[in-house]
Parts: sequence; C-alpha cells; structure tokens
Amino acid sequence: MEVVAMINRAVLVGHLTRNPELRYTSGGAAVATFTIAVNRSFTSQNGERQADFINCVIWRKPAENFSNFTSKGSLVGIDGRIQTRNYENQQGQRVYVTEVVVDNFSLLESRAEADKRREESNSYSQHQPGSTVPTSDSGENSSAPSSAGNQNDSFANDGAEIDISDDDLPF
Repeated sequence: MEVVAMINRAVLVGHLTRNPELRYTSGGAAVATFTIAVNRSFTSQNGERQADFINCVIWRKPAENFSNFTSKGSLVGIDGRIQTRNYENQQGQRVYVTEVVVDNFSLLESRAEADKRREESNSYSQHQPGSTVPTSDSGENSSAPSSAGNQNDSFANDGAEIDISDDDLPF
C-alpha cells in the first residue's frame, strides 16, 4: 500500500474587513473570527482590481493576541489550513462553512501606520452625515482621537511598569 502525503496549507496576505470578533467557548477557550480581503493578481475587463473575502478562525491565546493587535483595515499575513464544517440551522437546513483555521499570523504594518489608518478612518466617519464614533468616559476602547495624548494608548499604563510576559506577545 502506497502512502501519499496530503498537504492542506493556506498562506494569505490581506486587509481585515472588520474588527475581529473574539468570543469564548463554554470551556473557556478563546476563539476569534474575522474576514480578510485578498486582492486578486489580475484586474477585470474594466481595469478594476477584485478581491476575495476569506473567512478565518483563530483559537486560544493567538486569538486574544490577534484581537488585541488588529482592527478593521489591518494588513495581516496568515498561515493555516482550509477546513469545511457543517451544522443544521434553525430552519433544519444543513449549512456548510469553509474557512481558514489560522495557525500563525504576522502583523504586516507598523503601529504608526495602523494608528494613522485608524485616525484617517475616524476623521472620515466624523465628517459623514449620521455617522458616529464610539467614545467612553474613561477613554478605554475609544476610537476617537484624544486630546489627552496617551489616553487611547494601550501601552501608556499611566507611567507604571507593564507586567507582560514574552509569551504574551504575538511575535
């Protein structure tokens, strides 16, 4: 009997289409889902660049790190495997889902580039009729630019030393 090695690897580079959605299973395992837009290598007949929108899932500590360090528009590289699963929806229909189960990821933009993109996005949305930018009294999780300087900086910690293990970093 001949044994044939099977390969299931997906390596993708793209931009997040929305913020990752982080949840926890009943057993306490972190799981984040997100979609990345991956440009195709060719243009349409009209000269327009098209993209594929790939659903992804990442588990445990990497899921928490991914959610903490990325947001809508972030440029990321992912390495994983393609998986198809199915379930029965509320109408009793069988639903099939194909997604990339992420094993590793890389942040492909600097923190300064990410902050600039977020600021431009917030500035754009503030000038659109009917749009709002979420804010909070404490400044935590606020996406609006702050006049207080470090109020939105996750790493500021009011000047106190940050207790973080190298194992907690995504790189």
